Amino acid sequence: MSGKEERSAKTIRVHIEKLSEEPYAAILCYPRASYLELRSRIAELREHGVNEVEFAGSTVISNVPVLGKGFVGVVIAAYLNGQKVALKIRRVDADRASLQQEAELLAKANAVQVGPRLIGVSRNFLLMQYIEGKALFEWLATHREKTLVSEVLTDILEQCWRLDRIGLDHGELSNAPKHLLIDTEAKPWIVDFETASLSRRPANVTSVCQFLFTSHSAVARAVAEVLGERNREAIIDALRLYKNERTRENFSRVIQACLA
Repeated sequence: MSGKEERSAKTIRVHIEKLSEEPYAAILCYPRASYLELRSRIAELREHGVNEVEFAGSTVISNVPVLGKGFVGVVIAAYLNGQKVALKIRRVDADRASLQQEAELLAKANAVQVGPRLIGVSRNFLLMQYIEGKALFEWLATHREKTLVSEVLTDILEQCWRLDRIGLDHGELSNAPKHLLIDTEAKPWIVDFETASLSRRPANVTSVCQFLFTSHSAVARAVAEVLGERNREAIIDALRLYKNERTRENFSRVIQACLA
């Protein structure tokens, strides 16, 4: 676009050279920008092959919409060789010097078919597959078919099982309204591995089951409205067995208790 900027009611698309200007500079170097850091980060984006970014989403920074904001980074969309990707930008005040470790953990999740595909990483940027979809709670508001919802939730539990098997704990699935996305093909995705760990005892299955079936969250209430009330004690008993011994047999008991 040669420095031009496209705007609509929902999106703002700009060339990366415009990122040195406000209000975009406040996002590229959130929460505080400096000239040297801005120029360095724009050069880093150029090395990735990114030449345009897109601002859209329900979170707003400096009156500009973004896909998400966390303790480590801000997520927006970007264009890499014409392909739309998700771009995570390391916050200037993040508690880590780079996004390399998060990329390594995402790659491990990818190895068992979990998470958006890792595309590239550098000190300040993590490039991933862009997931066109909705948060689970938002998706449940318009999808009330019992069979479909059961299939989606089964897939989520299976992905958590695979993460447990490789010893990778996501870390945020006990309260996961932003970490479970459902795409346009009704495929669920577990996203955001910034607090993931290989050193903690993995608790993905137990955490997500509590969130979806035994908590008092809005998501659990929505699930119960579609599937009917679950036997809470049976789920807790199945999870206790699974927690003590993470076998496929015990995992099948969890599936049975939650979704039968």
